[in-house]
Amino acid sequence: MKFERNQAWELDHSASITPQITRILRERIIQSDLQPGDRISETEVARTYDISRQPVREAFIKLADQGLLEIRPQRGTIVTRIGYFAVLDARFLREAIEADICKILAANPNPILISELRRQLDVQQALAPENADGFIRLDERFHRTLAEAAGKASAWRQIEGLKSQMDRVRYLSLREFRVDKLIIQHGAIVDRIEAGDVAGVNAEIRLHLREVLKDLPQIIKANERFFDLPDGDIPPPVNAPMGGTNA
Repeated sequence: MKFERNQAWELDHSASITPQITRILRERIIQSDLQPGDRISETEVARTYDISRQPVREAFIKLADQGLLEIRPQRGTIVTRIGYFAVLDARFLREAIEADICKILAANPNPILISELRRQLDVQQALAPENADGFIRLDERFHRTLAEAAGKASAWRQIEGLKSQMDRVRYLSLREFRVDKLIIQHGAIVDRIEAGDVAGVNAEIRLHLREVLKDLPQIIKANERFFDLPDGDIPPPVNAPMGGTNA
């Protein structure tokens, strides 16, 4: 494919280039602006953004590490398909980490945090239900706020690196389904934290992060060419218990 500039993703040439190029390409892949099988080259990306090839090469390596690109020496770089097992593994790890984050917060509710989370909920509820791009950004902010409030910002950065394939599925799901249910689930998480309900928030965050699993068969059916699927029957995910402070 011919790599073209998109006004939604522009560079700030006064800031570090490599993180920006990495973010731009990651977002374009996650949002299906760049689709599985699309070929992109260092030279073309560098020429499009009027930069040297070095930051593009570094961005390609980082995105290959996240499973979003496959670098084929002498043959070019292509956007990968979404790995089914990578999605399940990322979601499993995210659930384990975020369940503990929410239990930490519920064990010692912070009124300032609760106020900030409710302000974010108001912004989410003001979005049009079909605004997938806007909701994903707000959803990221909501979950990052939880991690930072629990003193687990570094854990969240680890999650961000792991969940790229899951994010691609989430974006496809939000094109198929409304976001109302997810916002209601966010509200339930905040309610449980505010009430100091450790077992309850554990169950709510796990329910929330399993929503993508319920939608996954329909998402795959509607976008089969996007996925790298196992041969034969697709194995079900393995999940932790929903309730209990030790789950």
